[in-house]
Amino acid sequence: MARRREIITVYAAGLVQGVGLVTFPAASEVFTSPAQYALTNTEYGAMFVPQAIMAIVASLLGAGLRSRLGTKRIYLLGLLANLLAMTLLVASRFAVPEHSVAYAILLVATSFMGVGFGFTVPALNTLAAAFFPEKVHEAVMRLNALLGMGTALAPVFVALFVGLGIWWGLPVLVGLLLLGLLALSANESLNEDESSHPIRTQKDRFPMRFWIFANFVLLYGVCETMNGNWASLYMTKHLGARAAMASLALSIFWSLVTAGRILFAALEKWFPPRLVCRTLPFVVAAAFLVTAWTPRGNALLGVLPFALAGLGCSALLPLAISFGQKELTTMTASVAGGLIAFYQMGYGIAAFGVGPLQSSAGLGLSAIYVGAAVIALVMEFLSFVVTRKLAAPV
Repeated sequence: MARRREIITVYAAGLVQGVGLVTFPAASEVFTSPAQYALTNTEYGAMFVPQAIMAIVASLLGAGLRSRLGTKRIYLLGLLANLLAMTLLVASRFAVPEHSVAYAILLVATSFMGVGFGFTVPALNTLAAAFFPEKVHEAVMRLNALLGMGTALAPVFVALFVGLGIWWGLPVLVGLLLLGLLALSANESLNEDESSHPIRTQKDRFPMRFWIFANFVLLYGVCETMNGNWASLYMTKHLGARAAMASLALSIFWSLVTAGRILFAALEKWFPPRLVCRTLPFVVAAAFLVTAWTPRGNALLGVLPFALAGLGCSALLPLAISFGQKELTTMTASVAGGLIAFYQMGYGIAAFGVGPLQSSAGLGLSAIYVGAAVIALVMEFLSFVVTRKLAAPV
């Protein structure tokens, strides 16, 4: 019974983490609206740089601190940082008349979100794998499906609260859920079996295979963020969609991310993870090209490639983490944190890089999406290297 409560708590935390993570990009229309925060595209993109940096730092620190503090404390610190991020996001609305002050608060808020993500997500992936050592792929996929479900719900909640005239209702809701999780988690042990992880030696700390996985998830982070952070603005600025339609596109993207993770976990016997990993980058590349070539003003048609992109992105990150944890046995406990750090590097590159490409290089989002398709094709090449040591499907 105690173990069941721990499992429920961990998976619930994945759901709430997903909602919290996408709260900021889901509210992109609020941040860029002249009547609200009035951020430029460059300011909006730069808002996520502290998040990416702090997520990288927290992911790497968490891997080292885990042996001293334990997984539970790292996880609780992550929840607390998420709570501070939501609190600051709500507080920033009171500073909107002072643009620089409001923006500074947002930067601090995203910094705490990065810390929360960097501590919480690797801990959750490690715990999920430890709960089900015989079904690591399935366990990690289920956790990330719930995380994806949370990311799909965030745009829906934002649209609902914006319609009610209280967009800040979402961070308040997430904050209350985080408080509940902190109370529940404090009473659980939430520590995986340390004996299941071999001791990592200094020599084997960063084997060559780790860097292959790391580059794969970095490219994945770029591809996911091109959809997750820029879909709403592409829909409104390029395709002329209303805010509700833009939120729908973002929600559908994250919904298909979730549905794909559930689908591929269920089809593991017939469609092995090895083949899934080698197929989905092609789907992502195709989605980017369709997005780039969608005619201006055709908002309804513009939703479809984001759905395709969601399916393409769905299983890639959890599969990379589970493959890494199974293969890199000399650093099993550090794999999730290390890979999440590189995923966040990709996130930061895409979140910030699009703004300067538009303002300085004069590129439109359509051209940038074509470039993202090239990145997805490079990821396709790496997928064969990542899965090279896996047994071929029977």
